[in-house]
Amino acid sequence: IANLSLNGGGSVASLWTEVNRCGQNGDFTRALKAANKILHEVKEDVTALHCKIVCLVQNCSFKEALNVMNTYSKVLGSELIVFEKAYCEYRLNRVESALKTIESVSEQTDKLKELYGQVLYRMERYDECKAVYTDLIRNSQDEYEEERKTNLSAVVAAMSTWEKASPDDLGLSETTYELSYNAACTLIGRGQLTEALNKLQEAEELCRVFFSEDSDITEEDVESELAVIHSQMAYIMQLQGRTEEALQLYNQVIKLKPSDVGLLAVTANNIITINKDQNVFDSKKKVKLTNADGVEYKLAKKQLQAIEFNKALLAMYTNQADQCRKLTSGLQSQNPGHPRPVLIQVAQLCREKQHSKAIELLQRFSDQHPDSASGIKLTMAQLYLSQGHVTKACDILRSIEDFKHKQGMISALVSMYSHEEDIDSAIDVFSQAIQYYQSEQPGSSVHLALVREAADFKLKYGRKKEAISDLEQLWKQNTNDIHTLAQLISAYSLVDQDKAKSLSKHLPSPESMSFNVDVDELENSHGANYVRKKAAKVTGENPPKEQGQGDVKKKKKKKKKGKLPKNYDPTANPDPERWLPMRERTYYRGRKKGKKKEQVGKGTQGATSGAASDLDASKTASSPPTSPRPGSAQASASTSAPAASNVVPPRQQKPATAGPGARKKAPQKKKKGSKSGW
Repeated sequence: IANLSLNGGGSVASLWTEVNRCGQNGDFTRALKAANKILHEVKEDVTALHCKIVCLVQNCSFKEALNVMNTYSKVLGSELIVFEKAYCEYRLNRVESALKTIESVSEQTDKLKELYGQVLYRMERYDECKAVYTDLIRNSQDEYEEERKTNLSAVVAAMSTWEKASPDDLGLSETTYELSYNAACTLIGRGQLTEALNKLQEAEELCRVFFSEDSDITEEDVESELAVIHSQMAYIMQLQGRTEEALQLYNQVIKLKPSDVGLLAVTANNIITINKDQNVFDSKKKVKLTNADGVEYKLAKKQLQAIEFNKALLAMYTNQADQCRKLTSGLQSQNPGHPRPVLIQVAQLCREKQHSKAIELLQRFSDQHPDSASGIKLTMAQLYLSQGHVTKACDILRSIEDFKHKQGMISALVSMYSHEEDIDSAIDVFSQAIQYYQSEQPGSSVHLALVREAADFKLKYGRKKEAISDLEQLWKQNTNDIHTLAQLISAYSLVDQDKAKSLSKHLPSPESMSFNVDVDELENSHGANYVRKKAAKVTGENPPKEQGQGDVKKKKKKKKKGKLPKNYDPTANPDPERWLPMRERTYYRGRKKGKKKEQVGKGTQGATSGAASDLDASKTASSPPTSPRPGSAQASASTSAPAASNVVPPRQQKPATAGPGARKKAPQKKKKGSKSGW
């Protein structure tokens, strides 16, 4: 290599030595400077360009690395830098471009396959991703085998959660807390919540043991690493209905402020779902965490969709009608066949009392998307019922093909038609359901139960002629059913008495139905409510009347004695004029003049007229002395206690606190011309 003069008098060879040394030490900033110096002297050097790209990637300068690759694409070629280019596109969230770059190569290396698996996982193509990782584990032996198994378990968990698939057990050993966590996620997807919670507890223990070996790791670092496990535990508790415990764990995760924006967004969203229409101010704070930068690249499509749905619902609960409509219209454009945005719009219209517009919106969606119209039509029926249109609701329910012949739907329709006294339509519902099960599941328990219910319904409403076919079908299934046979004979007695007589021959004889029971002993037993009394002997000439020949004697009701007044005197003679008004009685002398009625409600609060007269000193025989007599202190202290309650207390510097039961005293009225005060 020719020695070229550079700044500082170095040579290209020494620069290459520095690049190599810095690369081994992980100092890619200095290595980048050395590579730039080499390119300054030897332009378009392929090795130097490649080193520069690697240094930029290591320093997370992905855009600059892509610019270098695009600028020198002819010099570098496509095969040399395919991994670096695809990796930069992947890190810049250009997943589709990264996929095209990887698939443009005829033969993939192991590191390119690793990246290929990551890209497929981000694009949620889990079946292909699983095949890539399975092939890598089978055909490679290096120190990264544990990471590959962790990624494979994550793929299996995603398939179980988002696609509701049940992949085969791959036999992955759960030796690390990441593997245990992914296994728990798989169990959650299968609905095995208790087992999943136990698995998460094992993952927590493995995590604590793993970090206890490192003395540089603090307790805060361990709790930050455990945040994802605790959040998943809270999710299981929420599914189990243990919302208080779940909310406590969620808030602990939020307080830690983990660096994973995806974890924060999911935790905040789950808190919002617990709050529902309550504690909306807390929900509005939490919803900001779901809007962080980069969240859309950390979560699956269904997770992002659920978060957007909850934002629209929160806008509805906080009476932000315009915001709710804006969010739901955006969701509907992104997911044109999904019924949930339409249902949120309908809920908002119902809050605004616009039920007719809500029904029109539901009808339009069901016409445009008949495949997902079942839930929409159920909502339409509910709205019709809330408005009192029962028949319209029944018509909507009968148009749902998926639920038309379900037992619950049949029961609901029959109940509603019975409420409207439309017996013919209710019988028609039974007939269609019986015909369906007669062709699809003849003789099944559901089929026979429907026939039985139809027959009982017809007999209940006096349709015995129409119940004959159902009863015959039931009796043929079980000829020993005496109850059905009796119903059938009763129905035929109105139509064909000869047929009824012929069927009555199948009834058991009275001798076969007797059970050798002593009737008297049964009636006299402790459990009998009625005991037959023996007839009394007739002593006179009047024989007892036979039943039906005489009038039945009614039981005489006992008259209750009237209550007497408290001052009743049995020895005194009652007043003969007590029934006359007071003015018409002979001894009435009229009202005495000169006596005024005692004024009620006058004076200070709590005073009565009787007490006022007692306290009037002018009416007493002699006024008490102005000074107490010697030796009478104890007696004077105990007298005139009620008068103290009417005395207005003097003003105090500080108001006294009133205890339980204390009342405030009313101030006396001011006299005309007096100064303000008491």
